[in-house]
Formats: sequence, structure tokens, C-alpha cells
Amino acid sequence: MVSGSFTDEFSSPVAVDRLWKAGILDTHNLMPKIAPDYVKSVEVLEGNGGVGTVKKFNFTDAVEAFDYVTDRIEVLDNENHIFKYSVIDGGLIGTRLKSYSFEVKIVPEADGKSFGKVAVEYETLDETDLTEEERSKIKGGVFMLMKGVEVFLLANPDAYA
Repeated sequence: MVSGSFTDEFSSPVAVDRLWKAGILDTHNLMPKIAPDYVKSVEVLEGNGGVGTVKKFNFTDAVEAFDYVTDRIEVLDNENHIFKYSVIDGGLIGTRLKSYSFEVKIVPEADGKSFGKVAVEYETLDETDLTEEERSKIKGGVFMLMKGVEVFLLANPDAYA
């Protein structure tokens, strides 16, 4: 097994509080609405939205790699806008990875904009590290989510205000 990590960053013209509320706290309700071509439904399997909550994201046939991802919230720091979750089933678990988790931190920038950092930690099933293409696909899902939320919030300035 190979343990590894990688990070990436994003910026957004949307304020931290709105991104946080929509993209982190209400993602289970928002994602099927703003990305119906990819997200069929999101089920809350355990918890009330806080640490320990388990959610299952069910994908449409447009997502060819897998049908669903089940994740568990590990950290939910509303004050510092830090969110960490682990994929516990589906996705690449059992096919390419033994485990993987994401940490998203969003901070305010000047003029009401936001800056975010995404850190991914993983452990492969074999002795082969992830390729750059595999890393790009993994982080692409998070960035697709944030971009979709951003587009929705810009088009709906009163939403999650």
C-alpha cells in the first residue's frame, strides 16, 4: 500500500458564508437540484448533519466510474470553515483505494470573495501510487461541486444569504 496526499486551491467570487451554507451544510439538498445530470439523490443514512453524519451520494449513468459514494463527516468547524470527510464506501474504495478523505478549508478574501484549499489523503490497495490523472479525477469531483454551487449562488443572490 502507498499512503499519499495532495492539495489544490480554488478562488470564488462568492462570500465564504454563502459557499459554506450551500456547498457544505446543505449539499445533500442542493446537489441533486443543481447537478441532476450527475447526482440522482443524496441520502442521509446516519446523523443530523454534524460530525459522524453519513451521507450516500447516488449518481446517474453519466458518472461512469461508479454508482455512488458514501462518506462520513469527520470535522465540521463552522467558525473556521473547515470540513473534513472520509469516503467509507463506493467511489474508489475497494477498487483502487483502501481509504481516502478530503479536507476543505474556505477563507474570506477582499471584496467578499473566497479562497479555498482542498487536501486529499489516501491509501492505495497496492504498491502503486496514484497517477496524476487519477489525482485530477479525485479532486475534480470536489471542484465540480464547488463550481456548481458557485454558479447557483451567483444566479440566485438571495439564496443562502
